[in-house]
Amino acid sequence: MRDGMAVVKLDSGYNIGVPPASCTLSERPLPVPPKQLDVVQNRSLPTLAIVSTGGTIASRIDYRTGSVTSQFNASDILTAIPELKEIANYRTIPLATILSENMTPAIWQELARAVHAEIKNGAKGVIVTHGTDTMAYSAAAISFMIDTPVPIVFVGSQRSADRPSSDNAMNAVCAAAAATGDLGEVVVIMHATTNDDTCAIHRGTRVRKMHSSRRDAFRSLGVDPIGVVEYPSRKVSLATGAVRRGKRTLALHDKLDPHCALIQFYPGMSPDLLKAYEDYHGIVIAGTGLGHTGTALIPPLKQLVEGGTLVIMTTQCMNGRVCDRVYDTGRDLLDAGVIEGGDMLPEAALVKLMWVLANEKDKTKAAVLMQTDLKGEYMSRSAHGL
Repeated sequence: MRDGMAVVKLDSGYNIGVPPASCTLSERPLPVPPKQLDVVQNRSLPTLAIVSTGGTIASRIDYRTGSVTSQFNASDILTAIPELKEIANYRTIPLATILSENMTPAIWQELARAVHAEIKNGAKGVIVTHGTDTMAYSAAAISFMIDTPVPIVFVGSQRSADRPSSDNAMNAVCAAAAATGDLGEVVVIMHATTNDDTCAIHRGTRVRKMHSSRRDAFRSLGVDPIGVVEYPSRKVSLATGAVRRGKRTLALHDKLDPHCALIQFYPGMSPDLLKAYEDYHGIVIAGTGLGHTGTALIPPLKQLVEGGTLVIMTTQCMNGRVCDRVYDTGRDLLDAGVIEGGDMLPEAALVKLMWVLANEKDKTKAAVLMQTDLKGEYMSRSAHGL
């Protein structure tokens, strides 16, 4: 029941609401899940690793509730999308079976170690299947934790496999094509348009989910996508600025400081709210416009800085950069010790702050690192019109 209506799951995968009085109760056994079959692969193709964390791309119907739930492992994905077997030979690692709102820094660390191990063991690329809601956070986290000589491709789907409009198969195929290509960095690959013709390749530190349900929900912010994958040809085209395969030497830097927070300022925000963060080592603020908060927040922010908390200012705007030297409020924030976050996305700034504070204990040096471009997250100059 929902909003006074009975929810019925159709064979098409969609749900409809009907008056309860029009329904007749009948009972039947729940469907038995199909037996897991061995996946026959072509060992002469390049070897890719699929690390599954769950999400809609790895979901199927839960007949108990009529909704979809994260249940598939990576082997199920190969069975469901046979075209993948034309591209590569796969190793599958079911790291987690969660929806992405349940992702944590501790799981990011497990993911980084698993991905690093697969590359060290000879994988020519790694595909990470992930829920879309927090995929941008995870892609940024892995970007900072791994120096990779091969593609690490995050992929998900906006619509589950039980729906005719599902984007899971095409996204997965385009991810596999890119993972065997010339990339050498962490990226997110999802539909570029509402049509089934192209997937965009987004840098892992510059991407955000911009729509709750559209198939082309993901956008690169402040920069253009670093490439595209055409479908069904699977042709991969990379932009000049994309990091190429083999440019970096494999290294794992998996320390994170979870005692960091992301706070969005809003009009009338009480300064008392900042008291909850007195024990935090770092805070990212998503401020308004050029990077502002209400003046009432400046004294408690100064107290946090004086107590040893590193405070980074970003902007809520989709594009542009922080510049706290234009208005009095910005200059007062700088005087309070707040660090400008440039054009970093708030979510990328948060995971970068976790990584920086875990690897650099000197706060002055940590502040310098936060204003240093490490993995394409911080540009000294914004691109025109972006």
